[in-house]
Amino acid sequence: MLGRFLEYSIITGDVQASLDFYVKLGFSAAEVGEAWPHPYAVVTDGRICLGLHQEPSPSPLITFVKPDLRKHLHEFERIGVEFEFCRLGDDVFNEVAWLDPSGHLIRLVEARTFSPSKRPATQTSLCGYFVEIALPAPNIEAAKAYWELFGFVGMDEPDASIPHVSCTSDTIDVGLYELKELAHPALIFDAEDVAARMEQMAQLGVQPSDELCRPRQRAPAPIFTAPEGTQLLLASADS
Repeated sequence: MLGRFLEYSIITGDVQASLDFYVKLGFSAAEVGEAWPHPYAVVTDGRICLGLHQEPSPSPLITFVKPDLRKHLHEFERIGVEFEFCRLGDDVFNEVAWLDPSGHLIRLVEARTFSPSKRPATQTSLCGYFVEIALPAPNIEAAKAYWELFGFVGMDEPDASIPHVSCTSDTIDVGLYELKELAHPALIFDAEDVAARMEQMAQLGVQPSDELCRPRQRAPAPIFTAPEGTQLLLASADS
């Protein structure tokens, strides 16, 4: 119903600084189009695409492509969606956005804003294998039911390195986390040997956020913070 996942859209005050950070970690820059009037870049590890937007706007947004967007708005209004903003018309790039029950922004746009990457999903970044977009949820069951409205399949993951509910789809997975486990949205990666990856990052001058690097079950799951504030959480599926 949402369409195809496009990008995890992030607002940054300095596109170049954010771009340099992700490229340093092994992400690749994608070729962007001219849909947006503001400075814009995209990076990808082959599994997740991050859209870096230099504009004053709420962030982050989980962005999907929905062709013929205006024709489908009644489907969302019928299930109770209240749009935070709508930019629609013959002379604009059509987009709408709304908040899920946990306060996270979901956005639909009418077309792609960058060219598909040819980077293989097996060519991971220094962060490891991207797993999911992680969202804190005050009411896990309500959030799970909401994402299932849009075709996601919710599954409890009590034995994961960080217990959560995984909502899966064919283009992106969204994890729902208790607030005591995750205070802010994050991108979660399976880092396998976390200590080795931390050492590699340290050699590049990238250090974890000490105040957020706390034990998760038997192994640490460090969080690295990008220049614009995006949190990258490295965990091990075996912990």
